Parts: sequence; C-alpha cells; structure tokens
Amino acid sequence: MLREKAFFLPESKARVTRTIQEIEGQTSAEIVVAARRTSGSYRDVGYFAGFALAVATLAFLLFHPAPFALIAMPIDATVAFAAGLAFGGTSNRLRRLLTPSKTLALRCREAARSRFFDLGVGKTSGRNGILVYASALERHVEIVPDVGVATTTDEWRVAASNLERSLARGVDIDAFVTALAALGPALAGPMPRKADDVNELPDEVDG
Repeated sequence: MLREKAFFLPESKARVTRTIQEIEGQTSAEIVVAARRTSGSYRDVGYFAGFALAVATLAFLLFHPAPFALIAMPIDATVAFAAGLAFGGTSNRLRRLLTPSKTLALRCREAARSRFFDLGVGKTSGRNGILVYASALERHVEIVPDVGVATTTDEWRVAASNLERSLARGVDIDAFVTALAALGPALAGPMPRKADDVNELPDEVDG
C-alpha cells in the first residue's frame, strides 16, 4: 500500500516527467503518461462480498447451538451485508482477488482508449503520439500508440511488453520508470529525433 501511495506522489510524477523528456530527446515519438488509482468502480465486488457475508451470518445464526432471537436475524444479516459491501467496495486486494484478470485488463484497455482521445494524443502532426496508461488497482499498464508509431520492431515489442507488465508484482515507481525509459532506445532507431521536432504534447503526468 505504501508503494502504491508513493506512485502518485509529486516527486514520483516528476521522475516520470523527466523520463518522458529523456525519451523524447532520443525519438520523434511523443509520450503521454496517465496514472489512475483504478479504472472501474468494481461495485459488483462489493455486492458479492456483502451477499456472501450476509449468507454466512445467517448460516451461523441458524446452525450455531446457542439460541438467537429469530426477529433479530434479518437485522444482523442486513448489517453483515452493509459491512461486506463497504469492505468489498474499498479493498483493492479483495477487488483484485474477486475480479478475473481478463476483466481487469479489459477495463484498463477501455479506459486507456478513452483517455487517448480525451487527451488529444492522436492529434499530433506526425500521428506519432503514444499514451502509456498505468492503473494501480489493476496493476496493469496499457499502451496506446497512434498509427504513425513504429510498433513492428522486435525492440518495440520487448520494451512494450516489459512496460505493460511492470506493475504486475506491485505498484512500484522504480520498476515503472525503468520500463518506461526503455521506450527511448526502442524508438530511437525507427523514429529518430529530428532537429526541428516540436513538443506537441505535455510531458507532465495526467492524473
């Protein structure tokens, strides 16, 4: 949890900005980084946790040998549901545990594509923008390149794959920055920086 909080600190965002500037010093590609704590509400996890806790509470009250007042059981079950709903709606660990990995990745992908258009990453003159979207709850990085980005080289595929997996073991700013920096050498060959390159997109982290 501490590492996740550190990911969003101003000094961490400043590191990412410096890394973006270093990358763009090597290539004509334009890098934009968006960071989010979550890419979905995961309200369904909260309802599932509430329902499970309510059922478990009722089962305990019905089958425990000690006597319990029947009139109080619906109240106890309701309280248990509310507690499960609250916990399931705020616990990132539980939301990750109860949500399929494909669903986590899909929500990141949808949010990243939406942010790509919201931030105007596709409006550069050379169609050379790249959105790097990092989402903490899902521990996933989604990369959305524009049509003018060279994505067919082995160097790009390796760098992009490593970046997408950089948060898989935890939200670590060091791992993310290291993987992000590798985009520079991967893009420098097929998309070298030109003398008249203009910085068309902001280097500051969105989020």
